[in-house]
Amino acid sequence: YSFCTLLNIKNINMKFLKPGKVVLVTAGKYAGRKGVIVQNSDSKTKERPYGSSLIAGIKKYPKKVVRGMSKARIQRRSRVGTFLRVYNHRHIFATRYNMDLSKELRGKISLADSSKKSESRRLIRKVFQARYNAGSNRWFYQKLRF
Repeated sequence: YSFCTLLNIKNINMKFLKPGKVVLVTAGKYAGRKGVIVQNSDSKTKERPYGSSLIAGIKKYPKKVVRGMSKARIQRRSRVGTFLRVYNHRHIFATRYNMDLSKELRGKISLADSSKKSESRRLIRKVFQARYNAGSNRWFYQKLRF
């Protein structure tokens, strides 16, 4: 028997993966990036036969800013790049942090077609940028060092 079989890991419910939970992506193109759960689905579907979550995350972290830089350069270096993607629960790692995004994003995120997805990504970028400029959730905007 494998270790996973002994622990019966296949049937674990991911009840702690709720919208607003900060996660680390562990697989794929954005591995090592931080993200926030926007929507969660514990149940299996025909399209996705596994538990999955819609993650809004940081594709490009803001760079370091020093006092001698011009305003335009500071603005450019402070830009946040975002991604929006559905992940299998096995490919994300939940952290102890939470980020309350429910007010700004409730019912506005859609992956139905490419135009709605790009519009949703723009909205997420705007929300993330406003949070970064306000100085809230500082850990979320720092690059993960490992």
